[in-house]
Amino acid sequence: MSQPPRFGPATATFLVVSSMIGTGVLTTSGFTVALVGSNQLMLMLWVVGGILAVCGALSLAELAAALPESGGDYVYLREAYGPLAGFLSGWVSFLIGFGGPIAASAAAAAKYLLAPVGLERSVARPVELALATAVIVGLALVHSLGRRATIRTQTGMTVVKLVILSCLAVTGLTAGAGRWGNLADRPPLSPGIVVAMASSLVYVSYAYTGWNAAAYVAGEVAEPQRRLPRAILVGTGIVTALYLALNVTYALALTAADVRGIVAQHGLDAVAPIAQLAAERLFGRWIAGPLSVAVGVTLLASVSAYVLTGPRVAAAMADAGQFPAAAGRVSAGGAPVVATALQAGWALVLLWTASFESILLYAGVGLAIFSMLTVMAVVVLRVRQPDLPRPFRVPGYPVVPSVYLLGTGILTAAVAWERPVVAAVSLATIAAGVPVAWIWSRVCIPPGVTDGGRV
Repeated sequence: MSQPPRFGPATATFLVVSSMIGTGVLTTSGFTVALVGSNQLMLMLWVVGGILAVCGALSLAELAAALPESGGDYVYLREAYGPLAGFLSGWVSFLIGFGGPIAASAAAAAKYLLAPVGLERSVARPVELALATAVIVGLALVHSLGRRATIRTQTGMTVVKLVILSCLAVTGLTAGAGRWGNLADRPPLSPGIVVAMASSLVYVSYAYTGWNAAAYVAGEVAEPQRRLPRAILVGTGIVTALYLALNVTYALALTAADVRGIVAQHGLDAVAPIAQLAAERLFGRWIAGPLSVAVGVTLLASVSAYVLTGPRVAAAMADAGQFPAAAGRVSAGGAPVVATALQAGWALVLLWTASFESILLYAGVGLAIFSMLTVMAVVVLRVRQPDLPRPFRVPGYPVVPSVYLLGTGILTAAVAWERPVVAAVSLATIAAGVPVAWIWSRVCIPPGVTDGGRV
């Protein structure tokens, strides 16, 4: 039987792009403007987020080239800090890092796809949930077919996504209907606004999350030492440029007062479809339906990327004896079928039990904490394993990792201060992994596993 094809540089890059461009830039810009009360401050936060993402991507590129195994952060934390850290990373990736984004992206896709139908509020929610459920289940089935189906699906959906969003950005910047004066609205920086900016950065940071996506399939990429760093950096650069262009388009269409007025009348979730609201203002109501469907299609590519990468963590944990062995089983086509089913199932639980914004914050806090641990692993491994082959090294070390750690630490602390309940739930989810890891290693560890499984 022939071996399934390995992922090439294009698929790896597209995976980064699709993982990053999702619910964030298409929803959270409205949240950010509403909270800080300024388009100019919103754009500043997106610039800061882009800088942090590039610093994180540069750091991750070193780890991916040095340890080209599927599993991403789980592999790096296990190597740097030991089995318990690896287990907690996989635990968080499964419950928060991928469960949350899959649920949020599917919910946002359903909202955009159904917007032209004009459903009554009383029936809109259950119909959106039903469609989002179908999206998650359908894509889980596609990615369970094997790498050939995955390559075709992910490549095609990402190309469509880039074309649609690039057209929106270019037409928005050149249409002439926008008001550049909307960008000259910076208020005096009071302590309250500074804290609001820091806590709002979690939305922006969440939108940039995904620069580590290619690392989750490192063991399935041809020539990973050379191709992974390039895919991570090229993908992050493309996304950063597109994000800034899209956010300028939103600002040209809507003043901060417009956004806050919508929130005051209908609640914060009303500005989640910010791309549609901006397009209506710039081009008229006739564009609302087609654009809403187009944006919904772009979000399907994000759900696809998360459903593809998330199960690789569970499979890597199973191989190390830290997850049920069945999750490590791979089909003839190279797909971790059981792990994919488990990941999709947990995402459905989140989809049906939590609000959209709560899912974003819940995921954002957990992802921020473990992304800091991953970037810190660059420093730890340079000290503990100085002879580890490093085909790619972080330029500007140690300044580049330090910038990421400082910025991400500030935004995490600000969210904990502003939204303590959601932050506490995210932290409790992480902490719950400690007794689970202990019980698993003492009771459930398979015979013969003495390394990765023993905590």
